[in-house]
Amino acid sequence: MVDFDFTAFQTDLVRLGLALLFGAIIGAERQLAGQSAGLRTHIMVSVGSAIFVLAGLSSITTEFHDVTRVIQGVTAGIGFLGAGTIIKTKSGQHVHGLTTASSIWLAAAMGTAAGLGEYALAASSACIGICVLVIMKPLSRWLKPAINRRRSTDD
Repeated sequence: MVDFDFTAFQTDLVRLGLALLFGAIIGAERQLAGQSAGLRTHIMVSVGSAIFVLAGLSSITTEFHDVTRVIQGVTAGIGFLGAGTIIKTKSGQHVHGLTTASSIWLAAAMGTAAGLGEYALAASSACIGICVLVIMKPLSRWLKPAINRRRSTDD
């Protein structure tokens, strides 16, 4: 007979739902910005990270370090996915995709936090992430000419 724990199902559903929501927030911004990794990618990364953490939590007995190993594996694995979004120009002067790569890493961290039941951490990370992506973009564009002028005078 299959033993179904409805309480555990509800808890997992809330955690996965929040991982989906927070991944969607960051992914929607990336999609609207026309980046290669958008809404679906960020949702999948965030939910996938939460699933790994939930699976790790369900398998622990008395040793919490097993879950930290899962988190370490997620962190390392996401690095490879993020690296795939980074493009270096032929001249080697410019690198593109670093922000998208870091947003994928953030999505994994938010999913991990949601999977652990750290809702405030996941939510505040989403808020900070969207602020960095939306508010800092104009500031970054404003600073770019000054940085380029400074580089040209240093040469």
